[in-house]
Amino acid sequence: MSVWDGLTGQEEAVASLRSAAESTDGTGGMTHSWLITGPPGSGRSNVAAAFAAALVGNGPDDDHTLQQITARTHPDVSVLTTQRVIITIDEIRHLVTSSHYAPSVGRYRVVIIEDADRMTERTSNLLLKALEEPPERTVWILCAPSEADLLPTIRSRVRSVRLRVPGIESVADLLVARTGVDRVLAMDAARQAQSHIGMAQRLATSADARDRRRRTLTTVLGVQTVGDAVMAAAELLAVADEDAKAITEQRDAEERDAALRSLGIEPGGTIPPALRSQLRALEEDQKRRATRSLRDGLDRILVDVSSLYRDLLLLGLGAPAEPVNLSMREHLDRALPSVPPSAALEVLDAVALARQRIAANVAALLALEALLVTIVRASR
Repeated sequence: MSVWDGLTGQEEAVASLRSAAESTDGTGGMTHSWLITGPPGSGRSNVAAAFAAALVGNGPDDDHTLQQITARTHPDVSVLTTQRVIITIDEIRHLVTSSHYAPSVGRYRVVIIEDADRMTERTSNLLLKALEEPPERTVWILCAPSEADLLPTIRSRVRSVRLRVPGIESVADLLVARTGVDRVLAMDAARQAQSHIGMAQRLATSADARDRRRRTLTTVLGVQTVGDAVMAAAELLAVADEDAKAITEQRDAEERDAALRSLGIEPGGTIPPALRSQLRALEEDQKRRATRSLRDGLDRILVDVSSLYRDLLLLGLGAPAEPVNLSMREHLDRALPSVPPSAALEVLDAVALARQRIAANVAALLALEALLVTIVRASR
């Protein structure tokens, strides 16, 4: 099995990275720093892991190396996956230090930073110094939604590889191969996720996730008055909170159990005062991860609402494009008379504004209320 297998719909990017990884004389475009960009769900982290495996492994069929990288156990590959809203300067400082170590088993030492767009300017400048004077056998791989999300000085020192949104058919094929779900369910999940691979897999394998998404859209379609908007905003926030807890609660419990075992404490045992600070640090990390998970959940809700009004816009214009929410076609047809194309466009703008506000740390409930009041006004 090749390390490049499973990278759905990214043939051009794979060809470029494969050529660089297989280059021994510099003709393949190999360089010390890379930036992999693409929309959420396009598989940036998977592409970065495959590229790292090709660089440090024993050929393109070394699937064992890819498994080690995915499990974060390969000695020559460091991966920073932040669970916080931002990447801290201490995390980058640690990576910069480790980047100067010589590779132990492969040709290169590889450092991957997922969500590199979450660095502050000060943190980015620290990374910039490492990119300006890299060790000879170290390769940096940054991942971000777009080049514009990073400082111009960093963009000038990396080679960019752009990923594209894979097709619905390709994502459905991947879901069937990975999970064995029914083809019809896989297609519906891929369509509703708008080809976001991770979300498509979650929708395909979790009835709860599908129910929460449907509840979100029916709640929005049921808003008729300002009072409805206020109640619906609270409902959407509750849905996002449920979704975030579903993602983080099990992981938090597993991490706490593992931490207790590593400290030699039996389940239910008393924690010595000298060790409590370590558990408090873990709990603080988990709280930060919960904050990010809730914010990500809110953004997913807004993306789903955007897909709803995108469908209403296209149906109102008589466009031949297939609705994202095809399984809710009856709801769309009932809502269509009260949502002309001009109203759909106004709501789409309001959704984009709500996403910006939440990203800027505006109170989520207020941002949702403002969006839903706009929906009420636009639909009259």
